[in-house]
Amino acid sequence: NGFPSSVRSTTNGETNNATMSAFNRTRVALARYDVSPHMLKWWKDVKGDNGLVTRSLSPYEQQAVMPWLREFPKKAYTKFTESGAYWISAGVIVYGTAAMGDAVNEAEAREHRF
Repeated sequence: NGFPSSVRSTTNGETNNATMSAFNRTRVALARYDVSPHMLKWWKDVKGDNGLVTRSLSPYEQQAVMPWLREFPKKAYTKFTESGAYWISAGVIVYGTAAMGDAVNEAEAREHRF
């Protein structure tokens, strides 16, 4: 068939040992199936746990939002009373600066009329 004997297939469809020896290193690299091939080197020393779960909590027992909803009013009041004066004074200064800038701009616009 024109191919060297090392590449030629046998009659029953199996490849010979010379062809399979070319892929020996590939088979070793792909020995781990729970990790993507590009991450094999990163995960080479990590041993699997075979699905062992040490601790878990049922999703029905978890309350992710309720503690926050219970504590939110108290925390909001505390934060506002601690820093509310600074926020209010900063808002007054910003609003006053914008109003003063608008007034000066209007006055300058009327000054140059005919």
